[in-house]
Amino acid sequence: MSVAQLLSAATKLLDQAYVPYSHFPVGAALLTTDDQIITGCNIENASYGLTNCAERTAIFQAVAQGHRDFKALLVTGVTDEVISPCGACRQVISEFCTPEMPVYLTNQNQQVAKMTVQELLPGAFDAEDLDHD
Repeated sequence: MSVAQLLSAATKLLDQAYVPYSHFPVGAALLTTDDQIITGCNIENASYGLTNCAERTAIFQAVAQGHRDFKALLVTGVTDEVISPCGACRQVISEFCTPEMPVYLTNQNQQVAKMTVQELLPGAFDAEDLDHD
């Protein structure tokens, strides 16, 4: 599966984004280890704290469908520079994806930056941090 295919899938979700407040559509495409692409878009709410980002929408949708193993994530938006996940999304990504998994930060100008999950959130809070023994 190519970055171009992931970008195409994420781009299609820009039109599905529900962004009546920010007018800032974001699309995401998550690649499972069995080469399925699960997509997501941002979904806003008048109570801003209840807004869900595209990356989390894709991950939650994948998990709800029974997927737990992922190969790559791509995020795109209509931005001048590549788009980058917010802190909450970085934490969720680190919960479900391996530290070395690639995350492609893109925009609609064909710019691409490749990072790993660990580069996005070094020292991520994880299940081991909950072990009190």
